[in-house]
Amino acid sequence: GGKGRGLAFIDHILKRHTDLNEKPGVQVRIPKTVVLCTDVFDEFMDSNELYFTALSELPDEEILKQFLRSRLPMRLLADLEAFLQVVDKPIAIRSSSLLEDSHYQPFAGVYSTYMIPFVTDKYDRLSMLSDAIKAVYASVFFRSSKDYMTATSNVIDQEKMAVILQEVVGQQHEGRFYPVISGVARSINYYPIGEEKAEEGTVNLALGLGKYIVDGGQSLRVCPAHPHQVLQMSEMEMALRDTQTHFLALDTENMNGGPLDFQKDDGFNLRKWPVRNAEPDGTLQWICSTYDPIDQCIYDGYYEGRNRKIISFAGVLQHGVFPLPELMKKVLKYGQDEMQRPVEIEFAVNLNADKTGEFYLLQIRPMVDNRMELNEDLSLIPDEDCLLRSHSAIGHGNFNEIEDVVYVKTENYTPNNNPAIAEEIEYINRYFINRRNNPTDGEEGTRESYILIGPGRWGSSDPWLGIPVKWPHISAAQVIIEAGLNHYQVDPSQGTHFFQNLTSLGVCYLTINAFRGDSIYRQEVLDAQPAIQETKHVRHVKMPRPMQIKVDGRNKEAVVLRE
Repeated sequence: GGKGRGLAFIDHILKRHTDLNEKPGVQVRIPKTVVLCTDVFDEFMDSNELYFTALSELPDEEILKQFLRSRLPMRLLADLEAFLQVVDKPIAIRSSSLLEDSHYQPFAGVYSTYMIPFVTDKYDRLSMLSDAIKAVYASVFFRSSKDYMTATSNVIDQEKMAVILQEVVGQQHEGRFYPVISGVARSINYYPIGEEKAEEGTVNLALGLGKYIVDGGQSLRVCPAHPHQVLQMSEMEMALRDTQTHFLALDTENMNGGPLDFQKDDGFNLRKWPVRNAEPDGTLQWICSTYDPIDQCIYDGYYEGRNRKIISFAGVLQHGVFPLPELMKKVLKYGQDEMQRPVEIEFAVNLNADKTGEFYLLQIRPMVDNRMELNEDLSLIPDEDCLLRSHSAIGHGNFNEIEDVVYVKTENYTPNNNPAIAEEIEYINRYFINRRNNPTDGEEGTRESYILIGPGRWGSSDPWLGIPVKWPHISAAQVIIEAGLNHYQVDPSQGTHFFQNLTSLGVCYLTINAFRGDSIYRQEVLDAQPAIQETKHVRHVKMPRPMQIKVDGRNKEAVVLRE
């Protein structure tokens, strides 16, 4: 299966690149791992006659119940007991299907990963492990998996599931088990800002289990080549608003009371705790900063007291406590070079009080996203074909469904109208949100999104520098454009006020300075279209047919084509 292949690949990289383990006190490795290959899945399905149940329209809960009642092949028990004898930590039971992590289809996250705690009774532990394996098998046939199969033109009864049994990285604390650092690293960064380059990659870091990042929790984004430049920590307001406030851990309280009650939700025994709960665990020492409300300052490091701790990873990113940036750069480079394509890597770190630690590689897969398939050179598209052109674009992808443009009228524009413009845009955005939530006949499935164009910095708290919208006021925009004017020139922001939303939602952000002659904005084409809505300062128009929007975040080029 995909994850199993990836782990074997990581093992191969660690053997070839011994420099990863050259620093004293730092170990780079993979967790203790066993793979149950697809023949076990076939035998389990056949011997328990489960295909009729699995391929039926039964609810997920009923399918799970039938699988849990079934028996694993007897030959497995001795192997599972041998594995449990050498692993004295919680175990992650991860899906590893044949289609998952393939080079051409994004199957990541479709199936389940269950975690079981360490308990002293070996029979309870064996029972939990067996049930978790059966629950992962059942997840192949849950409704969401079947729908995904249909959407990607695959046939569900041809899917085969291997299962990975993997020691969970982390340490036991009061009633919870978690690692100090989890991360997801990508070798291509489609949102490079400042001095960052697309090929330098990007990493999302969090305290606690990595499922928190994968499920969209608030993590810290950093380019490993520029660890001193963390956007989320650049302003106090942003640091307080856009950093991690909770972390995810395996709930190990009262865990010697018998087997687990497995549920469809694979996170049923994981729990979110506020960051302050990690203080007595001693895990914040090297990864936090402290906010002092009296000084109105944020200080790197952990300081005693009731002041709020901010998960900044300052110790490992800026102060050399642990060589995380260097390790991230190396594993991304080696992974991409060996796989010969952009990669995504999941990892976890145990960090000790004496600054020693273990860096565990959990998974590697190709970066695959159908929207990301953009292989043409946009600079070859002639200017006369473009409605809009930018040489400073972040984001990536092809968009062929958007017909609407909302733009600020430039005639008689003055920045003292910016607060009023923000209110008018909020009103128009609500129109799109209402259409998304209440599609009319024949419009189901349409993307109610638009291109938003205006002068200055979108979201600036200073209305003289741009239009002071909050994210909910522009949340239906798919492409946001800062368009400079001759008489109103502000240094571009590259969407820093909304960066978390842009990256998590795949929204593109373009800067256009047509008055300098280095980009294109044909507002006269928009002016010629009849208005769907028009306020004092803003127009909303619909183009005769969907526009072709191409954004190449690797080269910072973007075009919106004319008909």
